[in-house]
Amino acid sequence: MKVYTLKSCDSCKKALKWLAEQGIAHEAHDVRADGLMESAVRHIVDTAGWEEAVNRRSTTWRGLSDADRADIDDDKAIALITANPTLLKRPVFVTEHEVMVGFNDAIKDWLAA
Repeated sequence: MKVYTLKSCDSCKKALKWLAEQGIAHEAHDVRADGLMESAVRHIVDTAGWEEAVNRRSTTWRGLSDADRADIDDDKAIALITANPTLLKRPVFVTEHEVMVGFNDAIKDWLAA
């Protein structure tokens, strides 16, 4: 499983610590340090939906122009996230067939199953 994170994100830190404590194998990928490939972003958006993938509460989102924030669809979200990796809501857990965004009890149950 690949986990898209941001080093400074508290939820990401909690998620990575929890995964380690549970002995769940994972590969952490820091979106700022490592960047994001368009193919990875496309998989996340295609699987989870752009509404789930874009962090509309982020500083990066607020810094976008009104034109960039208008009329979002999958392709526009993919382009925006690829160009601005911190727009990706985190953490994102990616397996071959599933994508889960965020870190809560339901996701912990999914990860532990």
